[in-house]
Amino acid sequence: MTRGRPLAFSPDQAIAQAMQVFWAQGYNSASTRDLLAAMQISRSSLYQAFGNKEQLFLEALHRYRDNLVARLQRTLTASPSALAFIEGLFRDTARDACSERAALGCLIFNSASELGQRGDAPSREAAVAVAAIRQLFHQAVLQAQEEGDIDAGRDAAMLANYLTLSMAGLRTLLKSGASAEDAGGAVEQVLTGLR
Repeated sequence: MTRGRPLAFSPDQAIAQAMQVFWAQGYNSASTRDLLAAMQISRSSLYQAFGNKEQLFLEALHRYRDNLVARLQRTLTASPSALAFIEGLFRDTARDACSERAALGCLIFNSASELGQRGDAPSREAAVAVAAIRQLFHQAVLQAQEEGDIDAGRDAAMLANYLTLSMAGLRTLLKSGASAEDAGGAVEQVLTGLR
């Protein structure tokens, strides 16, 4: 943030509201007007606190990534096994098919799809966020191998890529309106690939 007058709003709350706009509309479609209305701040406050739309997006995606990975890490730690974590995550995601959240997809995968490999800061941040998910899956696979639930001879990095790809596909399937039944069937096929 820049120096100047004290902010008359909560930057944390503003980022949370901006995140909802980016999540629903995407980076390119989210107008500054939409962002200002959601955050309930003026254009000058946006520039004072965040610099510009790009910087605001980077803050929002970074926060989404950190919150998601921390929540998943806590779930992994609390799970009876790493395989139970992986199975639960995929099955819970499939059961969530009819929710508003499922219709939004995942901000990380949405952003990676939208921004591709443009080489700018938003696309690089999206790639970093995808890598964080892949790293979490890699950790879970290694733990499941240590626990004897996944064959230790299998390539843990490749399985992490497989799970990341599968979750991205599942979130896209749900975003496109797939039923819980169809998503659940797809998930069982994904999980079979771990054995």
